[in-house]
Amino acid sequence: MTVTIGRRELLAALGGAGVAWPLAAHAQQAGKLPTIGFLGSSTPAAASHLVAAFVQRLREFGWIEGRTVAIEYRWAEGRGERSAEIAAEFARLKVDVVLTSGAVNILAAKQAAPSTPIVFAVTADPVAAGLVASLARPGGNITGLSSQGTDYAGKQIELLREVVPALRRLGVLVNAGSPGATAEMRAFEATARKLGFEVSIFEIRRGEDIAPAFEALKEQVDALDVVPDPLVVTNGIRIITLALAGRVPAIYGTREYPAVGGLMSFGPNLPDLYRRAAAFVDKILRGTKPADIPVEQPTKFDLVINLTTAKALGLTIPDKLLGLADEVVE
Repeated sequence: MTVTIGRRELLAALGGAGVAWPLAAHAQQAGKLPTIGFLGSSTPAAASHLVAAFVQRLREFGWIEGRTVAIEYRWAEGRGERSAEIAAEFARLKVDVVLTSGAVNILAAKQAAPSTPIVFAVTADPVAAGLVASLARPGGNITGLSSQGTDYAGKQIELLREVVPALRRLGVLVNAGSPGATAEMRAFEATARKLGFEVSIFEIRRGEDIAPAFEALKEQVDALDVVPDPLVVTNGIRIITLALAGRVPAIYGTREYPAVGGLMSFGPNLPDLYRRAAAFVDKILRGTKPADIPVEQPTKFDLVINLTTAKALGLTIPDKLLGLADEVVE
């Protein structure tokens, strides 16, 4: 079950008092607190629940923001050039560890500071993206949690087929500039073709490409898979609005989309991944090398369905699917 954290709880998590556990020796030395560079993929508003999950778990390890650890927050807003600027700033600040998500941000952080430890809360197939040598032995200065988006493509297609029984033509909306997103897109496409579906790929690289992509896919697809990445997250409301306006049933990778009007989502529970990422950061701040911390995979997946949107699209959600859903938005 995912817990929704309100503004009051978030502020408490970010700045509340607490009792610190014993920390690494360097944390006790005079002067500078150990510092985490939090490179957010999207915006503070879109990621507030992820920040809260991360900070709360850090507190449980004894890292109290402003007392035993400092956190520098920066937001890329889905723009690759902004990621590079933030990464360079973190290098100048000499942060002790970078916490981020997505291949674009990870690569930017590595390029700016090749020896600074980097923890990714979520990214798709870090081995294929060249971020780590293997999940068990990442090597180098990068480790974290893989969303393994390539593994649940079949489940997303199965869910779409349940909702759109006449499904023949599948569309995929993907940020072509994101290595992780394109890896997921290729997996989805291969799985869909193997199951006998026609597949059309609609590429975007910036927010301005989204409306033309929907114009192009109109009348060409029976349903759409929206591959998650920072650009897509930042423009989530626009994508949902265009999907509804075009009467296109769409499945998304995280529960944040149906919560604000998307039809349905299936994918890893992001707050859980950010909580688990705090454990990686804790180990690194206490002296463990990223190369010695195996990459982990999701253990919680969410199926969320928005019944109001289904009705607006003229779709009937089977009772068995409603029974399987972790959340039904009405």
